Amino acid sequence: MSSAAQRSDLLGDDVPSGAQLLTVAEISTMFRVSKMTIYRMVHAGELAHVRVGRSFRVPADAVQAILISRGSGQLSA
Repeated sequence: MSSAAQRSDLLGDDVPSGAQLLTVAEISTMFRVSKMTIYRMVHAGELAHVRVGRSFRVPADAVQAILISRGSGQLSA
């Protein structure tokens, strides 16, 4: 199996191959909210994510999508 095929299997269909993955801490810094707010969004299904071990990684495209869908770019805590 090629490395691209292996990556696709690991990431699943929700995350495009070659996507930049961000940590919860990076996103919370960008949004100026607590990490718990980001974890709540992940668990509520509002933010697409991938599990890496016990950690979550969020595609940069999902972060852009949430900003666009929220209009002004502000998150409700």
